Amino acid sequence: MSPLDRIANVSILKQHEVDKLYKVESRPALSSSDQFCFLVRPRIRTMRYIADIVNADKMSGRSRKYKIIFSPQKFYACEMVLEEEGVFGDVTCDEWSFYLLPLDEDIISMELPEFFRDYFLEGDHRWINSVARALQLLNSLYGPFGKVYGIGRCAKMSYELWRDLEEESEGDSQGRKPEIGNIFLMDRDTDYVTALCSQVVYEGLVDDTFRIKCGSVDFGPDVTSSDKSIKVLLNAQDKVFSQIRNEHFSSVFGFLSQKSRNLQAQYDRRRGMDIKQMKNFVSQELKGLKQEHRLLSLHIGACESIMKKKTKQDFQEMIKAEHSLLEGFDIRESTSFIEEHIDRQVSPTESLRLMCLLSITENGLIPKDYRSLKTQYLQSYGPEHLLTFHNLKRMGLLTEQSAGETLTAVESKVSKLVTDRAAGKITDAFNSLARKSNFRALSKKLGLIPRVDGEYDLKMPRDMAYVFSGAYVPLSCKIIEQVLERRGWLGLEEVVRLLNGNEFSVSDSAAEDNPAWESQRVVLAVFLGGCTFSEMAALRFLGKERGCKFIFLTTAITNSARMMEAAIEAKA
Repeated sequence: MSPLDRIANVSILKQHEVDKLYKVESRPALSSSDQFCFLVRPRIRTMRYIADIVNADKMSGRSRKYKIIFSPQKFYACEMVLEEEGVFGDVTCDEWSFYLLPLDEDIISMELPEFFRDYFLEGDHRWINSVARALQLLNSLYGPFGKVYGIGRCAKMSYELWRDLEEESEGDSQGRKPEIGNIFLMDRDTDYVTALCSQVVYEGLVDDTFRIKCGSVDFGPDVTSSDKSIKVLLNAQDKVFSQIRNEHFSSVFGFLSQKSRNLQAQYDRRRGMDIKQMKNFVSQELKGLKQEHRLLSLHIGACESIMKKKTKQDFQEMIKAEHSLLEGFDIRESTSFIEEHIDRQVSPTESLRLMCLLSITENGLIPKDYRSLKTQYLQSYGPEHLLTFHNLKRMGLLTEQSAGETLTAVESKVSKLVTDRAAGKITDAFNSLARKSNFRALSKKLGLIPRVDGEYDLKMPRDMAYVFSGAYVPLSCKIIEQVLERRGWLGLEEVVRLLNGNEFSVSDSAAEDNPAWESQRVVLAVFLGGCTFSEMAALRFLGKERGCKFIFLTTAITNSARMMEAAIEAKA
């Protein structure tokens, strides 16, 4: 599903005299229409595609009108490309300031998946203006925001530009009772680890397995138990989904079987009814029960499909390796697991993800491991991925330690005297001497790895760690929790230093003077570069515990596969 489908579907567009709809692709559209309207993101390759269509029409002597509508804004670079291609005079350009798409009661997306690659890889700042304008729009509707916190370079630039826009427009929201009290802006690179972990809450698993697009998912024949695929909107209106979306996957089957028993009991009530009661039952309850039954069978089908796919992929082994990396134990064993994963050619994105997780949790790979893993990956998946490694290095996702290089000579001498296994352990020891990991230090400082006596109860979670089976509290969510608790960054100086700074905390005195306002309990969490469903589940849990409500604004929904795909350069 595309953002446009959520606003105006095909039938609505046809009512407004749209003849045919085409997807912007590399091949020119064949149409007898004398008017073309292109609704596009401001991308250079799209401009070249449009220019090819206009030039092809010119060559064949065809006369048409062309209109380009840029969303959310027009970029100068796009006009330059149209001019270079010699079609700028043949087209008219317009802007559609479409910044925010509500996906659910508490999720707003800007639907800019390219933001992550453009900013964190290319260093392109063009979308910061869109973020600032989205914040300005929300502030005019629900502000003024009482407190603004943030961390990250992009968050700081977005905030500063938003303030400048507010000053220019002289703020429409002044003197009004606010509906959102706190806002927290965070860059995705503040916490890559959480986005790289396998998701185990139901909504996250559905996203990892089937891909949720614009709040909608395509369930194929393996889920629907028929030969058809079904598009399903996943939001709070789905009574079954709303109760299981934040649950750990291990609890979902139990809930669904209990729900089906309850539903059966409601159906069975009709047996002892007289005609009047039956009439009421059919007119008032039956439609709702049928709808619930349909949704229930879909979610049971989805669970079974997830189970089949994950069993095939040695999911438990992978989770175990991830937990070892997060805790800093058995690093050698986890490295061997990753090597085996690459050699078996399980999945190029999964192998990359595990390598990135190893690199970030260890604050870079020692040169020997980096070279070995890189060579094995290129041999398994092709030399075209050399550029992918370059991209991951630039983003800080897969790096090589430099501080440990002085020890490699000592390592090589030692390794000649001892067995490979012992040499591996000595390498690990040298590595820990050479460099301290930021993730390890952050994890220790913020208590990201819970100490559990006995089994962690996933059905009755005690903290946000349940979203990763009790093994790890998401760093991004922990930062938000700590800052909101302290009402600022005071006491978190060491954490800020480890996160490379760029933190800020600003309060609006007028909104702050009224702590009794309900808005103080509403927090807008803004993720620049994408937010995962696991983070949303963790913050919803925190909101319940603390008596506040989180609303999520993200440039796009993300997960580990989307992050890796943004960095992969090899084209199929």
